[in-house]
Amino acid sequence: MTTALEASIPKRVHSVHLIAVCGTAMGALACMLKEMGYSVTGSDQHVYPPMSDFLRARGIVIREGFKAEHLAHRPDLVVVGNAVARDNPEAVAMAAMGLPFCSMPQAINRFAAAGKRQIVVTGTHGKTTTSSFIAWLLHCAGLDPSFLIGGIVVDFDSNFQVGQGDWIVLEGDEYDTAFFDKGPKFLHYTPHTAVLTGIEFDHADIFTDLDHVKRAFRDFVTRLRPEAALVAYDQDPRVAEMLPDAPCRVIPYGQALASPWRLGAVQIAPPYTLFDVYHEQRLYASFRTRMVGMHNLTNLLSGVAVAERLGISPEVTAQALERFGGVRRRQQVRGVKNGIVVMDDFAHHPTAVRETVRAVKTFYGSRRLIAVFEPRTNSSRRDIFQSVYPDSFEAADEICIRQAPQLEKIPEGQRFSSARLVTDLQARGKQAHFFPDTDAILLWLAERVRPGDVVLIMSNGGFDNIHTRLLAQL
Repeated sequence: MTTALEASIPKRVHSVHLIAVCGTAMGALACMLKEMGYSVTGSDQHVYPPMSDFLRARGIVIREGFKAEHLAHRPDLVVVGNAVARDNPEAVAMAAMGLPFCSMPQAINRFAAAGKRQIVVTGTHGKTTTSSFIAWLLHCAGLDPSFLIGGIVVDFDSNFQVGQGDWIVLEGDEYDTAFFDKGPKFLHYTPHTAVLTGIEFDHADIFTDLDHVKRAFRDFVTRLRPEAALVAYDQDPRVAEMLPDAPCRVIPYGQALASPWRLGAVQIAPPYTLFDVYHEQRLYASFRTRMVGMHNLTNLLSGVAVAERLGISPEVTAQALERFGGVRRRQQVRGVKNGIVVMDDFAHHPTAVRETVRAVKTFYGSRRLIAVFEPRTNSSRRDIFQSVYPDSFEAADEICIRQAPQLEKIPEGQRFSSARLVTDLQARGKQAHFFPDTDAILLWLAERVRPGDVVLIMSNGGFDNIHTRLLAQL
């Protein structure tokens, strides 16, 4: 704790107010609480569709901005999002009024996860896809799980569910919890089964360096209960070095011949990818999926290992894999016009960009791949990955790099240079182009794209609605 405030949840709660309710996870929690019968209100300074419509359609009262009067009804509990600062008017009023409050993961534990066995998915990359598949897998097995995930699962058309079964699937975020609790959110959970997909440096606004990130994950691993299990990607050296400290059973997975769970032969047969899975050196099963790329197959492999631990048969797992529709904004085809594929992806970290570009190029073969990238996160707008990003676009045929938005929020000596990235790519012989804004990219694409092209657009934000606008102009 970093404040004299003491988070607490009263035994009896009827009304709940969420500060910063329009965040993806906070909005999902609000909807879960509403479905569970609580009176729910929320506030945020950016109340606009689609999240505003999503919440209002579920009967949640949303108040614009942060104002002390939003707490005038004296809710039984205030849930404080991690985007809320100590001097937020509602946080100040909450303290002055003596209202009980807690963080988002504390609320999840008390309400959504109460009495359920937790499957918690962690790691720098792949959390959303992996947790989405595991939730879908449990659904296909008839286990009616609850879940709260950081992306919209296509098969549920939602990022949450209040299930009646014994299980809840949670995406375990390493980001900080709240202004009164600067530790990672995932430290609040108590997994029956945990998944660790890999560890890299990210979230430069929270973590100082890779060692800082590793300490957070080490805390998670060492706090696991002896009766739990950790399904861990064994080809990440940063993961491997902390596995001896795990106090529970460790279930490694990967692509090495020695991995207890490993990928075997892989064959691309559009619209599917076919792949074999080996367990303890024996063929476990052959599967097929509509997911693309080795990184996604590895994520799915961890789900197969979880299924075996839970007693779900390979036959049910195969059905789930074949039907799994993925996650919105993860290699999502937004449309096809005149033979041109427009794809949306959330990739922003250099590793995620590299694996996404490589996967899409491999799947679409000889078709020309145009990669369009907006560096928008707190990490990608800093120069920490300046020398790494050029490696990420090797598989693309043409590359469009947008000027990073809101660079004024980054200290001048730490700012990422999109122009320098383009220069570095051109020095490698790549067809790379710099653009000051989204309109300039759209003008260039209108003149250059041709039937058969695949346009892969990568950003963790809305990117000025570039996908819809491009499809309209095609």
